[in-house]
Amino acid sequence: MNTPAETIRIGALVPLTRPGWVEPGRHLLAGLELAAREVNDAGGIAGRPLELVVRDTAADPDKAEAAVAELAGLGVAAVAGEYHSVVARAAATRADALGLPFLCSSAVLDALTEQPTEWVARLAPAQSRGWAVYADFLLGAGRTRIAVAADASVYWASGTRILRDRLAPRGGTVIELDMRALTPEAVCDELAGDGATALLLLTGSPEPAVPIVRSVRRDPRLAEVMIGAPAGQPESAEWARLLGGDGAGIPFLRYLPERLGPLGVRVGAALRERLAEAPSFVAFEGYDTVTVLAEVLRSHGTDRARIAGSWPHVAVEGTRGQIGFSRAPGIGVWQWAWAPIQVVARDRADAGRFRVLHTG
Repeated sequence: MNTPAETIRIGALVPLTRPGWVEPGRHLLAGLELAAREVNDAGGIAGRPLELVVRDTAADPDKAEAAVAELAGLGVAAVAGEYHSVVARAAATRADALGLPFLCSSAVLDALTEQPTEWVARLAPAQSRGWAVYADFLLGAGRTRIAVAADASVYWASGTRILRDRLAPRGGTVIELDMRALTPEAVCDELAGDGATALLLLTGSPEPAVPIVRSVRRDPRLAEVMIGAPAGQPESAEWARLLGGDGAGIPFLRYLPERLGPLGVRVGAALRERLAEAPSFVAFEGYDTVTVLAEVLRSHGTDRARIAGSWPHVAVEGTRGQIGFSRAPGIGVWQWAWAPIQVVARDRADAGRFRVLHTG
C-alpha cells in the first residue's frame, strides 16, 4: 500500500487585513499560491507536495514575530513573503534568531536586519537603489524643490534621507511636511508658501494619500506641482477607483522590466485570471519567491542550514529575469542585485494604462 508523500511546508507572511495594505497583500499571496500550485502540478519537490502555511501580518511587527516563531515550531522549511518593510524587518530579525531561512519578497528597507545574516535573502531591490532612481527621475524632470508629506515611520524617514542625499549635491532640496500635524488643506497651504515643484506622498493609502491628492488637484495655486508616490500607491486598482482621473500622472516605482519574457507573459496571464484584474509587480515577486525556494529545495533538501547556505548559489529564471543573490554594500542580507526598476504613472488619457517614464 502506498503512503502519501510527506508534505514540505513553507510559511507565507502576507498583510491581508487592515491596517495592512491589503491589495498588495492579496497580489503577493496570489503569486505565492500560483507558483506553489504549478510546483505541485509538476510533481512537487522530488514527489513531495509543497504546502503554503499562510499567516496574516496585518502590517503589525509583533504579529509577524509571533508568526515566524509559530511557523518555526510547525516545522516549515523556510518562511517567505511580506510587503511592509518594518514588518519584514521584525520577521527577518526573528528568523535570524531562530535559524529559519526567510526569503523576503517585497520589502525594500536597506536595514532589513541590524547585523549581517546568512539566514535572510531578498528579491525586492533595496530602498537606497530604487529611491535613488526616483530622485534621478525628479531631477531629469526639472523638479528640484521637493516637499514630502510624510507619516512617522522608519521606512518613510529612510526614504526621505535617500532623496535628500541624492538631490542635495545636484542643487535639490527636500521639505518635510509632518502628516501627524497637517490636514490635506494645510498641506496645500504649505506647498503654496514654500514654492515646491513636487509633492511626494510618503503616507499610507487610501488615507491620507487619497484626500491629499484630491485637495492638491483642486487647488489652483498648485496647478504646476507634480504629485509623486515612490512607494507605489497609484498602482493599486483601489487608487484608480477612488481617484479616477485625479490619480493619473502620479509617478511611482515599479519593479518590472519594460518587456516581460515568455515566462513573465505566461505568469502574468495566469495571475490576471486568478486576481480578476491586472497583476501588480508584487504578484510577480510572490511567484518568483516560491520559484526560487522550490529550486533550492530540489537542490539542497529541507534542512534549514543547507537552505540558508544555498543563497549565494541560486541561479533561477524568474518572471523578471535571472535571479541570483550576492552581498551588496551596506545591506546585511543576501540580495538579488538587482531587480529591474521603472518609474511609471497612470496615463492621463487612459487611467487604466501605465506609461514608463524612466528606468534605472
